[in-house]
Amino acid sequence: MHDIIDTAVAAGSFKTLAAALTAANLIDTLKGAGPFTVFAPTDEAFAKLPAGTVESLLKDIPKLTAVLTYHVVAGAVMASDVMTMDGQSAKTVNGGLLAISTQDGVKLGGTATVVKTDIACTNGVIHVIDTVLIPS
Repeated sequence: MHDIIDTAVAAGSFKTLAAALTAANLIDTLKGAGPFTVFAPTDEAFAKLPAGTVESLLKDIPKLTAVLTYHVVAGAVMASDVMTMDGQSAKTVNGGLLAISTQDGVKLGGTATVVKTDIACTNGVIHVIDTVLIPS
């Protein structure tokens, strides 16, 4: 079993996320002890953003960091835990609140659908999402 970063890189579908985490200097953090829960947007999720968004974020490291840490919750939150949180919010590492709905699958922030759950890592868990979450 690998840490969150190595697991995501090995999966092959998180190249944009890995590049963004590198740019924001968050690799060492997510290789740390944790545990962390990462709601990881796929490369396809990043591709759905308006043209130029990713490039713009990569040039604005504070904003990029805010977006990325909005996808991370302290502690290991498994899918079974999330299923009991309908209508609640999870506090993200960036301090924002992420609304959780378990009606018709699991939705985060009203826009992202969890498409794969409980990818266990040595320092937490990854849940794959289909949309990049942008904090308000």
